[in-house]
Amino acid sequence: MTTLLAFSLILHTTPKMVEASIEDVKSVDAIVASLYSVISGPAGQKRDWNRFKSLFSPKGTLAALVKNREGKKVLVTMTPDDYIARSGPVVERDGFFETEKRRKTAKAMDMVQVFSDYESRKLPEDKKPFQVGTNAIQMYSDGTRWYIHSVLWQGN
Repeated sequence: MTTLLAFSLILHTTPKMVEASIEDVKSVDAIVASLYSVISGPAGQKRDWNRFKSLFSPKGTLAALVKNREGKKVLVTMTPDDYIARSGPVVERDGFFETEKRRKTAKAMDMVQVFSDYESRKLPEDKKPFQVGTNAIQMYSDGTRWYIHSVLWQGN
């Protein structure tokens, strides 16, 4: 495949980007904080889903390692739009606050892998989280901003 043909295929299959606030994507710390911030909020509060989408690369994905009805671990992969359709109504209806508790980061050139341990609560003042887990977040920088390429998570 020629480079021109490959580039043409990419242009025709890449979803339209939502412009990001530079404050949200200026650093690894900023984009991780923005990711947690945008999905968190009280019951009845609409989330800024355009902001959420702006954090991701054009081909960015999310995936959850979960148990199916038979108890077998399966990977559920989705686009940011799929995540919004699946989880958006639930977090907006019930309330959802996810906070980072610990982080391990590895960097190679313009790529970063973050393992971010989290706790999820319905209300910020809930003493016990209803879920704890880890987000594995892969990011890259194009020299002007950071993009989330993928988020893979597993909770208890």
